[in-house]
Amino acid sequence: MGKVIVVTSGKGGVGKTTSTAALGAALAQRKEKVVVVDFDVGLRNLDLVMGAERRVVYDLVNVIQGDAKLPQALIRDKRLDTLFLLPASQTRDKDNLTAEGVEQVITELKKYFDWIICDSPAGIERGATLAMRHADMAVVVTNPEVSSVRDSDRIIGLLDSKTLKAERGERMEKHLLLTRYDAARAQRGDMLKVDDVLEILSIPLLGIIPESMDVLRASNIGAPVTLADARSAPALAYFDAARRLAGETVPITIPGEKRGLFDKIFARRAA
Repeated sequence: MGKVIVVTSGKGGVGKTTSTAALGAALAQRKEKVVVVDFDVGLRNLDLVMGAERRVVYDLVNVIQGDAKLPQALIRDKRLDTLFLLPASQTRDKDNLTAEGVEQVITELKKYFDWIICDSPAGIERGATLAMRHADMAVVVTNPEVSSVRDSDRIIGLLDSKTLKAERGERMEKHLLLTRYDAARAQRGDMLKVDDVLEILSIPLLGIIPESMDVLRASNIGAPVTLADARSAPALAYFDAARRLAGETVPITIPGEKRGLFDKIFARRAA
């Protein structure tokens, strides 16, 4: 059975959708079968980042409402045979998502995929809670600034109370993905340092994605950065994060600094 990951945040614009695409492509490049699912009904951006906007015929809501079968809505990536997209609807609202329908779709996807990566809408409304409901693991995406970190702390509370795992009394595995990090600005005090964010959120660090135009350029051409420029700094950081998701022990370094964080942070926060 596949593993369900929700990529979530309290604040919009932190890089959640680009991270979903980048991690999905990185895992697929390991020859694992991956589907990325867009839960942002009404906006729908994941298909743009994946370069599949012209190929959308059916979507998640169509499948839930019985207008299409799941295989009809799945879009296979043209670059990676093991990477698929289940897009969101752009013409419906989040009320068209039902708890029963989402459960049925996730259950079906788990039969055929190694990884089901759910791109959650920002915030704490219905779409976000349904996206996290069936997760085995959560990737909490945040920028190193106070409002983003505060909102992520709220999301962590929801993950510990609104998921099936929480209802069963099980521990939800949560990981922090710190995006748009600039070591020089953090040193000047223009943004929070890594240790500050970890102190506030107290969840294990999955990776640090440096601030880079490479991510924007990749999105503009409709490709995950791990496919568009696999040797760029953010792509390498996402590849390492994907390896950690897959259970590998990979040292974490702060982009722009030579000092390793493995002993200081990764091992300490792994529990």
